[in-house]
Amino acid sequence: MTPLGVERPPVQLCYLLACTYEALARKPGNVHRLRGFSDVGLHDFLVSAAATAPLLGDASGLGVGDMVLQGTRRTRQLVPSNTNLGILLLMAPLAAVPEKVSLERGIEPVLAALTLADSEAVFAAIRLARPGGLGQSQEQDVADAPTLPLRQVMALAAERDLIARQYVNGFRDVFAIGVPALQEGLQRGWPLEEAIVWCALRFMSAHPDSLMVRKRGIEEAHGASRWAAEIVASGWPEAERSQLALVEFDAWLRAEGNRRNPGSTADLVAASLFAALRDGTMQLPVEAGFCSNRILLH
Repeated sequence: MTPLGVERPPVQLCYLLACTYEALARKPGNVHRLRGFSDVGLHDFLVSAAATAPLLGDASGLGVGDMVLQGTRRTRQLVPSNTNLGILLLMAPLAAVPEKVSLERGIEPVLAALTLADSEAVFAAIRLARPGGLGQSQEQDVADAPTLPLRQVMALAAERDLIARQYVNGFRDVFAIGVPALQEGLQRGWPLEEAIVWCALRFMSAHPDSLMVRKRGIEEAHGASRWAAEIVASGWPEAERSQLALVEFDAWLRAEGNRRNPGSTADLVAASLFAALRDGTMQLPVEAGFCSNRILLH
């Protein structure tokens, strides 16, 4: 809930800030302000956020599927790689919640109202974005025309995909893991960057990253989850040994051409930032600022 007397930012600004903060923060294994990949860098993520923010700010005039498809089209006009399909899939339903209703209370009616047309638009967006390691499905494969409403399509993938899972469980992971992790970090007086990294570690320790599963297999993804859980338990970011463990973790994630990139985790972090900003859990300006001096990742 937004505290009395506090005006929350408009949806478009919440979306733009969430995408920007997530991209800037030095999360292990992801693109950030000091590190890029061979085919995508920070600039691509910032351009993608700016190009799609107006769509998310005008959710009342578009359906969820149309927001995802039009956002993907705008992105691909400006950016050569898939930077934000997962973000759009998560943010579009959240942006569609009526302004005066909290996200946690308002998301279920949005998800229940999703249609076959939403599925058709999302399938078109996925084909356009060409996300890595997608593979094929026996039911409702994106190469074919869908025959079910979008929430039912997502239910078929929920066991193997964290983003699809949110459509089924009412974004429970965002509300029960992501937003509380951000809130915990900020209540401890950490800079926002540390709260964002903490959020990413909490997500990774709770669930194997879907993108990593597709690219590297379930065993390595579970290994990453165990490593993240150890860092969480070791007193990060206060304990020096936990900082060194994060550096080692980051190096392992980036090895072999960044194929262990925890991209689904990054998308969930962005959605959690959006939810925290939109519902007033996170107030601006952040008292401790953004940049952290304790994060050793470069």
